[in-house]
Order: sequence, then C-alpha cells, then structure tokens
Amino acid sequence: MSSRVSIHHTRSKPLRRWFIGMFLLLVIGATITIHAGSSLPGYLLTPDASGVLATYNEAGRIDLGNPFFRTLGTNGRTCATCHQPSDGWTVTPPHIRQRFLLTGGNDPIFRPVDGANCPSADVSTYSARQSAYSLLLKKGLIRVSIPVPAGADFSIQNIQDPYNCPETNSAQAALYRRPLPATNLGFLATVMWDGRETVSGQPIKADLAQQAIDATTGHAQASAAPSAEQVADIVSFETVLYTAQAFDVKVGSLTGDGALGGPVNLAGTAFYLGINDVLGADPTGAKFNPNVFNTYANWANATGPSAAARRAVARGQNLFNNLPIKITGVAGLNTLPGMSTVNGTCTTCHDTPNAGNHSLSLPINIGTTDYPAVRALDISELPVYTVQCDNGTQLRVTDLGRAMITGKCADVGKLKGPILRGLAARAPYFHNGGAATLKDVVEFYNERFSLNLTSQQKSDLAAFLSTL
Repeated sequence: MSSRVSIHHTRSKPLRRWFIGMFLLLVIGATITIHAGSSLPGYLLTPDASGVLATYNEAGRIDLGNPFFRTLGTNGRTCATCHQPSDGWTVTPPHIRQRFLLTGGNDPIFRPVDGANCPSADVSTYSARQSAYSLLLKKGLIRVSIPVPAGADFSIQNIQDPYNCPETNSAQAALYRRPLPATNLGFLATVMWDGRETVSGQPIKADLAQQAIDATTGHAQASAAPSAEQVADIVSFETVLYTAQAFDVKVGSLTGDGALGGPVNLAGTAFYLGINDVLGADPTGAKFNPNVFNTYANWANATGPSAAARRAVARGQNLFNNLPIKITGVAGLNTLPGMSTVNGTCTTCHDTPNAGNHSLSLPINIGTTDYPAVRALDISELPVYTVQCDNGTQLRVTDLGRAMITGKCADVGKLKGPILRGLAARAPYFHNGGAATLKDVVEFYNERFSLNLTSQQKSDLAAFLSTL
C-alpha cells in the first residue's frame, strides 16, 4: 500500500510532522497486518483524497479469516475484491487501475462475467483487456445483466450499444453500476440500487444473506451457494462495520471542537425503518424534521486556525438541511397523491438522521438515468435504451432501474440513494459514476432543480459532503 498525504492546515510544524508520522505508521502497520497477520485493527485508518477515512468495527478487530475475505467461487474473487476498506468498502477507479498495472489486468476483479463491458469481449492480450474493462477502469462500473420480467408493461425497442455486445439485447439488458459500500448497513432500507432486496424489518440480516448468496453465485461464479454458516459469518461481519471520514486536511479532526463526525459517533446513531420519514410513516408518530444532520452544528461560529474551513462545513450542513428546493418531475415522489410539487430540501429524500439515506424504501428517478443527461453528468460511454411502454410513453435511459425488477413502466429509471457517509473515499458518484467529484454532484442538483447556487454555496455543500 502506498500513500501520499498532503496536509494544508494551519498547525505548528512539529504537530504536523507528528501527525504525518503517526498516520504513516498506522498505514504501514495496517499493510503489515494484511500480509502477516489474521486481522486488522478494529479502528482502521486509510488515506483518501480529503484526508483520512476510518472504519470502526463494533466486534473488535477485523477478522481476515471471515468468509468475506475468502474465495468462495471459481474465479478467484472474494467479497473484498469489490469492497475494499480503503475505498469506503466499495472500489474506486484509481485503485482499480493500480491493480490492473500490477497484475497485467489479471487481478480477480478483471473477470469477463461482469467486469468487462461485454462478457464475450476479447481479453487475450494486455491491450485487449484495457479495452474490454474500460468502464471498470474509468468509473468502477460492474455490468449487471437482467432479463426483462415476464409480463412487463414495456419493451426495449432500440439499443445504442457502444460495445456491440451480443449478450446485450432487448430481452436481456446490460446495466452498469457502482458496487455499493459494504458498511453502515444497519441504516439500510433497501440493499441494492434497484431494491430487489428490500428490508422488510429490523434486523436486516435475511436481506443481506440473500445478497451474499447472489453475489457468490453470480459475481464469484460459485458452482454452489455458500453454506448457511458462511453466509451468517459474512452478514455478521458486515453489520458491525461503521465507516466515516475522520480527518479532513482543511478542518482537521472531525470530532474537534464539539463536532460529531467519525464512525464511532455514527455507530451510536439511532435508526429504525421510517425514522423521520417525510411522508409521515414514522411508526412513533414523530413529525419530519428537515435538520437531518447536526454533526457540525458547533462549528457555525468556529474560531482558531481552522475557523474559516470549519464555518464553511457548518454552512454546507445548514444548506443541506434547509436550502429550499422545489422538487418536481421526480417519479416515485412527485407521482404520489398530492405530491406533484414538493417544497422540500435535500433532506426530503435523505431523511435518516446523520446517515442521510432513505429511512424507508424510496425508489425514485431524479434524472441520473435519463438520456440526454443533465450537463453535469458524464454518461457518454453507456448504452442507451429506447423503452416503449404499453401506455404509449417512450423513454430513453441508460438504466431501466427498478422496472427490471417489477416489470412496470412507471418504475423505469427509479433507483435508491446510497448512505451519505464515507463519500470522500468512494468517488465517482451516483449509480453510474456519472459525477467525478462531489462538486459535480452539487452541480448536478443545481442544474436539475434550478437552484441557482452561488459559488460559495456550491463550495460549502461540497465541503460538508466531503467530511461525512
């Protein structure tokens, strides 16, 4: 493992040198443990673009003997192949490219079944593999192949496929998606992007168990499903992981001066299905509170060396909680009775306190699958599907979303939003990697909902998101 850490922070030189030295020792120590031991620390620190990411394991040390880290299939993959601790428990293009260079494109992540743009692509040479795995290398996208459900009230009429893949056809769509993080799972209301495994109650272990089975028989190409004991061990491991940013190079410690950042504070956050739901579905009867995040409330009037940067994060949090947004055209929300226009905020959908995901399953279409795309998104290398619905509606999308599960035209393009923790470590963003940076994410919403954000507001929102 290699790292380059640059700390642009107004601190004394001895303290800065001490932090860098201690941080490098932690990184080096973690690397040694990976190769020489059977576990990682229960509080694991890894560098990212904004500072330091931390994973807290409530069970203690991270056991590398868990089936999560073992090969259960036939192609050399483990769960960790696509769920790396240093990448917020997903995978990121820079590290995928490093693995390609180190192995000549033969690392287990490079398998035609779903790592290639087309499963029948030529992977016989180095240059052929570079081409075949281009979406994985550039955006960290995995190919998900799903048949159009029997009895669907829509059909795929045309496909613009830049890869001319024979396995991509009107009966079997190819959908390219980012692997979701295998951490902070206790906050989930839906496991997968398209909601094929939707949490029916707490705990969520049954839903995660099915996901582990599907991943092993599919992505790992296992000849048989993992044993019940192996599945239980994987789920037990995943459900005690909490990951969040712990240190930011501009603001320092994210628990400093009364801030509530980092994974330990996150682990202590209460959650139940429907908590703070905007539609009034909270089972306790509590009313929706738009102030979903209070993580950096104490920084609003910060003083001292990092004051300006900390106040920017606090302003970004306030914008996320309270910036008025006229929400229209969002299928799944605005199509509900009496909700054709919603005067909301970012937290209307990201309603789970201090986690930011949906507290109930809420598949929605915010426009990330639409073609042509909002200018802030790059979807230029994805197939485009022309979908003809039985009601006469015609749509052009790069991903049919939940419709491939339900068979309903009304669900075309609907996907869930992910948990908003550990964001700095896991670029690019959205299901298709269409936003390269958090600034691009902010710009997408700015354009999509005509927010007319100032440059400072955009910067403040990005600063806040990068500290989660």
